[in-house]
Amino acid sequence: MGIMPDTWIRDMAQTKGMIEPFVDRQEREGVISYGLSSYGYDARVADEFKIFTNVYNAVVDPKAFDPSGFVDVKTPVCVIPPNSFVLARTVEYFRVPRDVLVICLGKSTYARCGLIVNVTPLEPEWEGHVTVEVSNTTPLPAKVYANEGLCQFLFLKGDSPCETSYADKAGKYMRQTGVTLPRL
Repeated sequence: MGIMPDTWIRDMAQTKGMIEPFVDRQEREGVISYGLSSYGYDARVADEFKIFTNVYNAVVDPKAFDPSGFVDVKTPVCVIPPNSFVLARTVEYFRVPRDVLVICLGKSTYARCGLIVNVTPLEPEWEGHVTVEVSNTTPLPAKVYANEGLCQFLFLKGDSPCETSYADKAGKYMRQTGVTLPRL
């Protein structure tokens, strides 16, 4: 299994629609960078956020998730409360090939500000907007800028296609759009 370079990512995005919209180079002028990099793709965060709040005394339970624990905000700059988190989504829509696993890491600019980006692996043949969690580990409010880079996706190509893909399993998060909450 090897990590795939910019030439492969570009080809897959342009011929197979693996990333839409696709930015063919790093955009960095006055923004937190996004677009194609040497061995990955820096995705942008959309302007839709679910900010965690305890206004309604909700309990975070992955088996019986209560959406009242979040406040929906559409904004170009999201302020994450201290020691809290938000759910957001990528601007880009991903279509993962059957012989590829995608992992995601947060960008260093945010990491140096105490913000952690958490994304589960994108399994073979999964597709959709990626729901991301951004945790503010600091005792201060922290900003996240919509339509700018948030995280980098790395594409790991297997030696052969998998026997069972996410599509074969009819996974519950297939073709998700918007910020998607936990499902059973």
